[in-house]
Amino acid sequence: MGEFQFGGVNHLALVCSDMQRTVDFYTNVLGMPLVKTIELPRGLGQHFFFDCGGGDTLAFFWFPDAPDGIPGVSAPAARPDQGEIVSAVGSMNHVAFSVPPETFEDCHRRLAAKGVEVSPILDHDDSPSGRASELHPGVFVRSFYFIDPDGILLELACWLRSFTVDDVRHAPRTAADRTAPASI
Repeated sequence: MGEFQFGGVNHLALVCSDMQRTVDFYTNVLGMPLVKTIELPRGLGQHFFFDCGGGDTLAFFWFPDAPDGIPGVSAPAARPDQGEIVSAVGSMNHVAFSVPPETFEDCHRRLAAKGVEVSPILDHDDSPSGRASELHPGVFVRSFYFIDPDGILLELACWLRSFTVDDVRHAPRTAADRTAPASI
């Protein structure tokens, strides 16, 4: 397994503007049980954890003095099907939750029925655009996107095949390849 024995993501910690609204969305809309709440010392805020399956949790901080996020900087300005998906270096672009392929289309329908604005289903393949116009054997993941009450981009995705060594074929880019000036 390597030097470290990773067992998944313990938690991903995000920041919300309204913990009650966040609890409502993640428990009542997405069905994630709230499993732990923490009142931070010295009035710093709150830290709540939701069970997102597989032994992993999604956590939120609420800070009374947190600044608002800036679309296009702290998060993408739009869903991938609507426009610009770039966000700043060091930002969190989106969170993708894994769902079984056999329930994937039903998840899309159920979220839409709950009033969540969902993207069309996107079938991702290795074509130049990265998207297939129809489901075919080269599609490796299906997904759709939606946004939480604080503008956090979320995705439900299902893998359709296992990866092989042939799936790792691109050289990683470096800071020298950037077109935006580095500010650090």
